[in-house]
Amino acid sequence: MLCCCVNSENNKKYAELDAKLARKMVESRSIYPGHRSLKSMDSIIMKFPKLREGLRNIRSVFESYDNDTNGTIDIEELKKCLEELKLSLSDEEVKGLYSWCDVDGSKGIQFNEFIVLLCLIYLLAKPSSESSTESREMGPKLVESIFDPIVEVFLFLDKDGKGKLNKTDVIKTLNNEDYPLERSPSHVTNMRFEEMDWGRKGKVGFREFLFAFMSWVGLDDADDDFMSS
Repeated sequence: MLCCCVNSENNKKYAELDAKLARKMVESRSIYPGHRSLKSMDSIIMKFPKLREGLRNIRSVFESYDNDTNGTIDIEELKKCLEELKLSLSDEEVKGLYSWCDVDGSKGIQFNEFIVLLCLIYLLAKPSSESSTESREMGPKLVESIFDPIVEVFLFLDKDGKGKLNKTDVIKTLNNEDYPLERSPSHVTNMRFEEMDWGRKGKVGFREFLFAFMSWVGLDDADDDFMSS
């Protein structure tokens, strides 16, 4: 289970990061028009198989940089990975992202944290202008194919367009009365929101959403049981 207890300095860093992501989500409403085509939870669940395929490809990249095969990537392994991906980040930015994504304090980036880190870089950092060549294992097209749909799902759930998910709106969306056959029991929708709402504040930022969404999509599940009890 992910640990969300951090010291005051890290709390400040998380707050700054989440504020940046919230602003990015507000800006993204015009950049990612695909969220308007989502009408129900079924339209989201239909994206899961393709997302799983992309996540498996990313996992192979993760494993290729996990040189000591301990299930985590340390900061030096991470730097090599980012160089291969042609991402232009300073050492300070790499250290910041590393500390932001090592949420359980294990001193290493686990796979689910690696996914979040790549998504943060994709959203907040610019690719290097020195080379337009795609990475041998994973280039911009694959990254876009994974993270663009995830952003669109967040925007679909963010009904008030403020860059944070509101509990009332999310539950209403998951139980859309226009699609009665796709509605789920209220205890399930409440549970799904609680999985995102680490601070139990009734609002969820993109970073929290992303961690939860990765677990919903899964990597090896044969069936889509997102809305099951």
